[in-house]
Amino acid sequence: MIGRLYRTILALCLAVLTALAPVAPVSAQQQGQGQSTPPAQPQPQVPTRTIQVSNQNYMYGQRWFPNPFAPYTPTKVPEPILTNAPQIEQMIQDGKLRISLQDAIDLALQNNLDIAIQRYAPWLAEANILRTMGGGALRSTAGAPLVTLGNIPALNFDPQFTSTFSLDQRAIPVNNPLTAGTGTGTGATFNALHTHTAIGNLQYSQGFHTGTSFSAAFNNTRASTSSTANFFSPSVTSNFVFIANQQLLNGFGLLANERNIRIAKLNKYVADQTFRQQVITSITAVGNAYWELVFARGNVDVAVHQVDLANKLYSDNKKQVDVGTLAPLEIVQAEAQVATANQALIVAQTTVLQDQLALLSLISKDPNSPALRTVEIIPTDTADVAPPEVEKISLEDAIKEAMTKRPDVLQSETTLKADDISMHATKNALLPVLNLTGMYASQGLAGNNRPPTCSPQPCTPPPFFPIVSGLGTALGDMFTGVYPEYNAQISLTIPIRNRQAQADNVTALLTSRQDETRYRQTLNNVAIDVHNTQIVLEQARVTVAAAAKTRDLDQQTLDAEQKKLQLGASTLFNVVTIQNTLAAAASAEVRARVNLAEAKVNFDRAMGRTLEVNNITIADAKSGQVPKDTLIPGTSSAGQLVIDRIRQDTSSPAAAAGSSAAGNGQ
Repeated sequence: MIGRLYRTILALCLAVLTALAPVAPVSAQQQGQGQSTPPAQPQPQVPTRTIQVSNQNYMYGQRWFPNPFAPYTPTKVPEPILTNAPQIEQMIQDGKLRISLQDAIDLALQNNLDIAIQRYAPWLAEANILRTMGGGALRSTAGAPLVTLGNIPALNFDPQFTSTFSLDQRAIPVNNPLTAGTGTGTGATFNALHTHTAIGNLQYSQGFHTGTSFSAAFNNTRASTSSTANFFSPSVTSNFVFIANQQLLNGFGLLANERNIRIAKLNKYVADQTFRQQVITSITAVGNAYWELVFARGNVDVAVHQVDLANKLYSDNKKQVDVGTLAPLEIVQAEAQVATANQALIVAQTTVLQDQLALLSLISKDPNSPALRTVEIIPTDTADVAPPEVEKISLEDAIKEAMTKRPDVLQSETTLKADDISMHATKNALLPVLNLTGMYASQGLAGNNRPPTCSPQPCTPPPFFPIVSGLGTALGDMFTGVYPEYNAQISLTIPIRNRQAQADNVTALLTSRQDETRYRQTLNNVAIDVHNTQIVLEQARVTVAAAAKTRDLDQQTLDAEQKKLQLGASTLFNVVTIQNTLAAAASAEVRARVNLAEAKVNFDRAMGRTLEVNNITIADAKSGQVPKDTLIPGTSSAGQLVIDRIRQDTSSPAAAAGSSAAGNGQ
């Protein structure tokens, strides 16, 4: 009776403490006003981790300088590294891998395949930008979720040079000497018309972002013939043609012609945010898997302790049965308790193996490698120390912070920008195609004239002055404009009913409205996510205190009940029941502490703080800090993660302060 009253009083005290726990910090703060607060304990510095991008920027392609043949050769793309980074195997000692949470994050940044796969999305987006800068359309890839609509005349922004050189020599049988300019043969044979033609043509064309295009052609032909009908033989003909074209309606302006480029750049930003989201997701998964393994191993310790208690109880009762102070039936219940405790231990050990495999799959590329196949992972971090109270922030401020950091919010905002480009582009594509074309051409003719012939022979030819000229004379006539040609043309193409353009415009408008609604949904989901994780984190702190108190009370109750059993005032059934209650309470305490650690991990994810908290930065190629041997995110060609570890001398406050300043300067 006294024991029950004692437990009831302790339970009531526990309930009061639980109810007052959320307001205790506020009350303490109010009572502490006007008093000097002790200096806060310095938090351990987290090493700076930089996920480097590739030294190859696929946005610009191969350059002409210093190798003019580079644009016509394949771009070298490094082979993916599909083996584990050396660090993970170097950390194994005696078949055991002892790692902290920060070590697990380091290994994940080096080996996590989800991160390695997603790293290719920004590179694919860069290749798409390269294509659109040359005037090509967007490619539909996983890294380019945004597309363009509208049928706008395509332009090639890359200059194009075309050259044609040909030689042609023919012998043609003459059927009509009047048109061929040569006589017939004798007998059953025909005279042949012999021609020789050499052509050398050059052309340059280019399109511009304003909807303007031009081409310049320089053509040269040298021809000789046996026909007497030509004035010159051989003759040289040269001409120069310049054509400029401007779109006046459909395809006019920068936005219409740059829409693919602008959306490709937005796709690159979306791909970057997708990569950040993948890193956050992977690091969050590593944190949760790490703490689950901590719980599983802690639960094994609880199960081992319960086995020891059950064995001790069985041993004590067996001695009493042997001396005749306890009925033999009581030993059966004690033996059943031993079997139950052993069964719980086996289940706990199985959970450890499963959680260990789950963590290993996140921090290694090949968990089935010989070095990792039988390794035992031993977490060195414990959940005994509660994380800092980062949730002490108003809900409104927390949501505002998450809106500025969450990759999914930034992706939705970028989608709205792309929708705006598509709406304006499809509006322009509704217009008819109106082209204004201007042409200027000039040509020249030169060669050697033929002397007159007399038939029948012999005869006396008239006085003859030979003309001998060549390419220089033809070029002179062409550049001086002796034989000019001017042409101006305007053409209008009107698609009747214009249903394709209308469909594209309606699709762009509907997609924009849909994305606006989806953006609101994203904001709502973020707000709910932040609020939920904040609630879970706050309640997890209270639950830890309650679980610890419950376990302590159950331990005291068990001790009292065992003493009563020794005095004959209790039964073995009561002791076994309280032992089971204590085991559940101890496991619940471990679970509560791990839940608190996981709640902190999930709260950081919901707030978009995961990279910031773990001091992870994703380097930008423009920063100039990209090492040349970087191949995949977080690793070099040797498989090493780019980490700037901050060394602290805990025995020297000055050294610790200097180290902290160095960390802030990263």
